[in-house]
Amino acid sequence: MIRPATVVDVPIVLTLVHELARYEREPDAVLATEESLAAALFGDNPRVFCHVAEEDDGAVVGFAVWFFNFSTWLGRHGIYLEDLFVQPDARGAGHGRALLTELARIAVANDCGRVEWAVLDWNVDAQAFYASLGAQPMDEWTTWRLTGDALTALG
Repeated sequence: MIRPATVVDVPIVLTLVHELARYEREPDAVLATEESLAAALFGDNPRVFCHVAEEDDGAVVGFAVWFFNFSTWLGRHGIYLEDLFVQPDARGAGHGRALLTELARIAVANDCGRVEWAVLDWNVDAQAFYASLGAQPMDEWTTWRLTGDALTALG
């Protein structure tokens, strides 16, 4: 079952974020707290959203965090999938596909032109999974990031 996260889900979502960070070989990179995640998802003006995957017993085993972006070329909004994660022991049961299906449904319902995300180069299992859904890599594009001292200096 896929459903929008509620404030009650924040602790498990943050736990899954930490599991994702360990999986992506960055176990110490998570700075988010339950408070900051709750404020982002459920504050006065949320600009980021979360859906969770539940098993039949109600256990949350995966999540997708996403937000609307915009394509000037398409002249339409899109969805950017910030994170998608399913616990390793729950993989293969359709949770990842169900999360992406829900995001596609939301995109279509909101007249979005696309859903996009980034995948680590070494994560060939995820790449194969996404390709099986019809997604295609954007090989000619490189993600750039401004953060930390460079962001502060420029800002």
